[in-house]
Parts: sequence; structure tokens; C-alpha cells
Amino acid sequence: MARLTSRSTGTAPRSLDVAQLAGVSQKTVSRVMNGEQYVSDGVRRRVLEAAEELGYRLNHAARALASGRTRSIGVVTLGTALYGPASLLMGVERTVRDTGYALRVVNTMEGDASGVAGAVDSLLDQGVDGIVISEPIDEDDGADLSVRVDVPVLVLGAPPPFAASRVVTAGLVSHQQARAVTEHLLELGHPTVHHLAGPRRWFAARDRLEGWRATLAAHGRREPPVIMGDWSPASGYAAGSRLADDDSVTAVFAANDDMAIGLIRALLEAGRRVPEDISVVGLDDVSVAAYVSPPLTTVRQPFEATAQDGLKRLVHAIENPDADPIPEQDPPVDLVVRASTAPPPCRTTPESRRTTA
Repeated sequence: MARLTSRSTGTAPRSLDVAQLAGVSQKTVSRVMNGEQYVSDGVRRRVLEAAEELGYRLNHAARALASGRTRSIGVVTLGTALYGPASLLMGVERTVRDTGYALRVVNTMEGDASGVAGAVDSLLDQGVDGIVISEPIDEDDGADLSVRVDVPVLVLGAPPPFAASRVVTAGLVSHQQARAVTEHLLELGHPTVHHLAGPRRWFAARDRLEGWRATLAAHGRREPPVIMGDWSPASGYAAGSRLADDDSVTAVFAANDDMAIGLIRALLEAGRRVPEDISVVGLDDVSVAAYVSPPLTTVRQPFEATAQDGLKRLVHAIENPDADPIPEQDPPVDLVVRASTAPPPCRTTPESRRTTA
């Protein structure tokens, strides 16, 4: 005789139904569904198979009432379609789904000095168990960020904007990425490296600027004047139009790929070859970076790894408030070398011309 399941009766499956189908106790079902230890692999597999057959899903609302937690994580993020912040948010969204927590997102707007504080207040009012700050801009224009935060906070790629009882951080190692880019160009033989920077209010732009500057200083190289951009291809194009007239420029590090692509377009239009005359490196490894002409040397951002590491440590802080935090792990720098970089061109000096005449 066929086994009668909750799906066949049209009623919502219960943990008791799963326990009966799997041949275990309700307490064992609860342990498996809550990811607790001390359950054998065989029993865990039977319970999960039974739950799938019945269409059973853990009742998070009931669990929240029992535990005093809402099983939700709030995210404060800049409302922008720029590649970096948008990709990091996608990584957070994908990772949160795997933790069993719900996600609540509040967007801030650039130029709103109270944006972060207001967003955090909104999330705390909703009773979130933890907060992720994915805010790439320094909005400290005298705004009051003295928010009382009594839940764990994960800060991605920036300094914590306020004090909280438990703060974990996960960075995108922008300083190390800039160092790797600059060293790559110097190792090719370029006498120095020019830098097209992002807006100064962005933490990543400042980190990349400082990484570039520190690397030049460490190698005893001249630091050229910084060119300011705004992350857009248009600002890269404007910078390229300026640099094309300077024959001393042989290498440029653009703080993101969009600016690097605009920069290359301007150089080519001005008759400067890339990389034969000028090498160009970006940062992010956007989807088109491998398909522009020439394919762009860049740094691949570890958005997924950063989100996974940060969320793992945030959930640990939520669920184990008295335990020591999990140490942060910096992802390795992933320099992707393509055809936009090469050794500098040979310079013909007056002395060499007299020697060969």
C-alpha cells in the first residue's frame, strides 16, 4: 500500500510527519533542520530525504518566537549600479540564502550624510539579528553615527562607521591589489607608473591610491601627479586625452576597468598604441575586460569569497555570542595578465643616434 504523505492529503507537512517517514524522533528532525551536530550522516540523509519528499520547510517564524531571533540579516548598501558595490551585494545575497537567514536590504544614496545611520535604525527597528555594512563611501560629514547597535555587525571593505558590541570585517584588499598592479608594470621595465584614481570619498579609491604610492616609494621611483576620475569610461577617456600628449608616459594604472577602457580608447584615437607605446591596467575584471581591444590586464575581485567569509563569521557571531570570533582570511590577489601590458618602448636618445650615425 502506498505511503500517505502530507502532499497527498493537501495539508502542510509537519516535523512529526518527517519524523514518522524517516523513522526518527521529532527532536532528531529539529537537530537536522537546525544544522546541529551529533547526528550521524545516515540519519541526517534520511531526514533530509523525508523532508524533501513531503515538501517540509522549517518554520522560521515559530523558531524566531522560540529563540528570540528573527532569522534575518540586514544589509546597508549604496544604491548604485556600479560594478563593485553591485557585485558585492549579489555575493551577499547568494551567501545569505545558504545560511537559512532572510535578507533585508536598505539602500543609501550618495550625498546623504545621514544615510548609514538612518538605514541602520530602520533595520534595528525590524529586529534583524545582524547587520552587513556594504557602504563604499565615506559619508562622515559631521553626521551623527552614534547609533546604539547591540547586534553583530559585518563591515565590508571599509572602516566601521560606528561602534558596536561585536564588529567583524572583511576587506577586498584594495591596497594589496594596487601594489600587485604597480609591481607588475615596474617589473616589465617601466620607469614609473601613472595613476588614474577614483573619487576620494570612496574607501577603495583611497586604498588603491595609497597602494600605488607606497609601491613606487618602496622601489625608489618618481611619483607622477595623480589624475582624478569618477569611475566612468568618460573620465577615463578624458584622462587618456591628456596623457596621450605626454611622451614620457609609458604605463597607467586605472583604479577600475571602466576608466581603463575609456583611457585606452582615447590613447588609440590619439595615435598612441596599447601596449606598444603605453601599457594600461584596470581593476575589477568586468565581463567585457577580456573582449576589448586589446584585452585588458586587470585584477579579478574576490566578491564571492569576501561575502562568504564575512557572512560565515557574522552568522557565527550571531549564533555563538560568547564564543571567540572566527579569524578573518584575506583572499589572494588575482592579477589577470592580458594583452594591454608589455615592456616599455625603446627610447632613441640623441647620444644613441650619434653612435649609430
